[in-house]
Amino acid sequence: MSDTTTQQTGYQAWLEFHPVAPGERYDQYLAYSRIVCTEEDEVIHTAAQELSHGIGKLLGRAISVSENVEGGAVIALGTFGGGNALVDRTFGDETRSVIKPEGFAIKSDPASGSIVIGASSASGVLYGAFHLLRLLSTKQAVNGLDVIENPVNMLRMINQWDNIDGSIERGYAGKSIFFDNNRITTDLTRVRDYARLLASSGLNAISINNVNVHQWETKFLTGEYLPEVAKVAGVFRSFGIKLFLSVNYASPLEIGGLSTADPLDPAVREWWRVKAAEVYAAIPDFGGFLVKADSENRPGPFTYDRDHADGSNMLAEALKPFGGIVIWRCFVYNCKQDWRDRVTDRARAAYDHFKPLDGRFMDNVILQVKNGPMDFQVREPVSPLIGAMETTNQMIEFQITQEYTGQQRHLCYLVPQWKEVLDFETYAKGEGSSIKRIVDGSLHGNRFSGFAAVSNIGNDVNWTGHLLAQANLYGYGRLAWNPELSAEAIAEEWIRLTFGGDEKIVSVVMSMLMESWSIYEAYTAPLGVGWMVSPDHHYGPNVDGYEYSKWGTYHFADCHGIGVDRTKATGTGYAAQYKGANYETYESVESCPDELLLFFHHVPYTHVLHSGQTVIQHIYNTHFEGVERAEQLAVEWAGLKGSVGELVHKHVADRLAEQAAHAREWRDMINTYFFRKSGIADALGRTIY
Repeated sequence: MSDTTTQQTGYQAWLEFHPVAPGERYDQYLAYSRIVCTEEDEVIHTAAQELSHGIGKLLGRAISVSENVEGGAVIALGTFGGGNALVDRTFGDETRSVIKPEGFAIKSDPASGSIVIGASSASGVLYGAFHLLRLLSTKQAVNGLDVIENPVNMLRMINQWDNIDGSIERGYAGKSIFFDNNRITTDLTRVRDYARLLASSGLNAISINNVNVHQWETKFLTGEYLPEVAKVAGVFRSFGIKLFLSVNYASPLEIGGLSTADPLDPAVREWWRVKAAEVYAAIPDFGGFLVKADSENRPGPFTYDRDHADGSNMLAEALKPFGGIVIWRCFVYNCKQDWRDRVTDRARAAYDHFKPLDGRFMDNVILQVKNGPMDFQVREPVSPLIGAMETTNQMIEFQITQEYTGQQRHLCYLVPQWKEVLDFETYAKGEGSSIKRIVDGSLHGNRFSGFAAVSNIGNDVNWTGHLLAQANLYGYGRLAWNPELSAEAIAEEWIRLTFGGDEKIVSVVMSMLMESWSIYEAYTAPLGVGWMVSPDHHYGPNVDGYEYSKWGTYHFADCHGIGVDRTKATGTGYAAQYKGANYETYESVESCPDELLLFFHHVPYTHVLHSGQTVIQHIYNTHFEGVERAEQLAVEWAGLKGSVGELVHKHVADRLAEQAAHAREWRDMINTYFFRKSGIADALGRTIY
């Protein structure tokens, strides 16, 4: 693919490396025309090649890589004590002592005029190289550099929901880059390019197959597929990324010839021990297993009257000798609920299932908890399970793919939502117990912790279907590395890396991204009630789509009011799963935040919000305003015509036009439903059908 083509399609994403115009920065960067790398390590060589490629594109000239330190200003990189004299001379014991396994230091060396990247591991060197490229690509000064960075989270993971037939569950950007026609792809070029994108944003782990493991994917643990899986692992290894597999809990039955998958059966435990050894023989740095069990009809330990600790510990025991971990998803609930049942509450399920098991999980088990108690809605509270288990490893799961937030046909920058979740105060150990401190392991002193997220990429030429959805993938990686980064800073970084430094582009796209989440929320489901989508595919408005289904996601709207009573006093008791002030805030209709009111309370349409509007008028107003704001997105982008590539401009313009049209559909269907349900007219007399 030519440079011109990639600039027009967005294939290179934030690794485009737009040329630096002649001037101060160009002259400053031109001094570094050589990379010095002395270590024979695959990941460090990747780092050197990325620097050579990136700086070469920025300056429009070839940048050589050599082992010779002498000869003027260079960019030297390597591990401490790894044999690069410039690295060893630049970083003393004080610096080395604060660099964690994947952290790095970058420093200007006054004596030689060089820039030196040092780390305690090869992966740290790679992250340092990408950080320097980020500085150069955003036209930062590099004289007098003195940078020390460590990743906040140990595990920074992507979950692919790819199936071996090439389809992707909740995929909105084409087909899988890993699989096709029940085989693992043999052309790994695009897989390598994906590994570059992930590593450049700071990610270090990936599971390549869907958590809903089907017949063919179950065989990934066998000799039929394992050699091909090992080749994929090799590609990611060169970028410091560990490969995981989603596994079928019933594998001993389906591919092992056993008559049971009971986790306490000695034969089953032995089968998994042997299988783990086979996997590590093929992939020595294999990360471990990701498991969805007893969830949405997937098999699990419940079949044998065992619990999640029994099931996960069996797998953890098999992986432990090799340093592997089990990531056990907590998305477990009754998906066959009678719609007339107002006692069973899906929101309670994860906490009710897992909280009583605290202290029973092995230390190489991590519980993966969705950011909210339901299922990645545009607005829902933070899961009360996160932080509730003081002696159990936990990590948070986000959804980059926009299943319920516009499916990458609509613009919805999700980093502000994730920031709200991470900054949420849980009171797990009193004040100062934010979600980000729980998932980084610091609050409870957990051995394993971190981030996971469902990927949003496919084989579309721009990776994410909607070009601007790349900001979510990039933003997730940067946030996993450092949750203290602001949504605005991440957005600006992505814009400058992707589109260059034109200030008009930066200003317009920044405004679009930062407004997009609230715009999408405005014209879709109101006040935290959620769901209101067409069943199965989840695209498009359908207020009663799940109201009478088995999935347990109801809004309980009738002619009098709307919302789910989740209070301890009169409802399902879900609010009592929160600690301290959170419980008190959510339990009371007077103190509950407007944006979550209908998640926690059933109220009349005439209930007055803190905003001063009634619930019904809020529904009408936000849906009309949401359409106007969605239409304005298209106007703002139209103003960039001629400033960005023609193909890119048309692509985004087409998506924004569809979003505006679809916002009108949401507005009319939601407003009409509630006008007819409530019988209350819009106070402003606007058209409601």
